[in-house]
Amino acid sequence: MGRQGRSYRYVGPAGPKAAVKPGGGARISSAADFDDWVTGRSAGELAEPFTYVVAADGVMRLAPRRSEHVACAEAEPVLGAGEIGFTRETGRWSVSDISNQSTGYCPDVTSWSAVSQALDRVGIDRPSRFTHEVVFRRCPACEEHNIVREGDFVCVFCDSDLPEAWNVDPE
Repeated sequence: MGRQGRSYRYVGPAGPKAAVKPGGGARISSAADFDDWVTGRSAGELAEPFTYVVAADGVMRLAPRRSEHVACAEAEPVLGAGEIGFTRETGRWSVSDISNQSTGYCPDVTSWSAVSQALDRVGIDRPSRFTHEVVFRRCPACEEHNIVREGDFVCVFCDSDLPEAWNVDPE
């Protein structure tokens, strides 16, 4: 666990990771980077969320929504991952919605710290937390990954109890 928080390795299926090519998501390390990137997006693209990761160096990477997080991150560990939507009001861009929804990395909700720091460095207005939090757990009994819904910490595959603490990556 580094200064910016826990690092998450890819824990999803092998196929998407095997298909990763160099040149993942667009690196957004400054307001100018974001301005250049966002002006190249169509109205249709801006109407739906984008895939994002926060790389190990704390820099956000953005890609089209249907991109795999592992491709956006070039298969590297991340500090955060999910989906993000933007809106423009009074001449400024801001985050309209953001989640940690990435079934490839399964980041804990505590990844918000690294995500918020990456957005702050770029100067994009943001909410005070994820607008949609996803709670991921690995079942100790059957080892399947689960999304905990409505605070019900029970495995959907084998009905075993799931731990309260994040445990998706066994290493």
